[in-house]
Amino acid sequence: DLRPWMRSRSECGTRIALPVALAHGQPLTFREWRPGARLAHGLWRIPYPADGMEVTPTVVLAPVVGFDPQGYRLGYGGGFFDRTLAVLSPRPLVIGLGYSCTAIKTIFPQPHDIPMDWIVTGTLPAYRGASSRMAVSSQPGWV
Repeated sequence: DLRPWMRSRSECGTRIALPVALAHGQPLTFREWRPGARLAHGLWRIPYPADGMEVTPTVVLAPVVGFDPQGYRLGYGGGFFDRTLAVLSPRPLVIGLGYSCTAIKTIFPQPHDIPMDWIVTGTLPAYRGASSRMAVSSQPGWV
């Protein structure tokens, strides 16, 4: 549950956005979130900011159900993050969030799979994927 972290980061001035999934087979969009924002529900009743401005993130946190040493992830099977990352320009820094016990030798990545730049598990040090890079921007970013 990242809500306490999101709230504390927002109070420190970090701009936060949440993903919006409204249709199967479509990329995610992202809307600005602030503590106390009115939420609507998208696919699978996932909440998103009802009135937030649409933004392009510079950092994306993605759920990880499983991951491999090359930084590829297994998600929840909808392809939303891969589809979204394929169309975002410039591509944001992508950080997968999961558990160390879900590390596997390979996920057998497909051509559409996009590796994470970093994977954070909470018990192991942050793992940097094989294709890792650091995003550099002079503009304030969205998380």
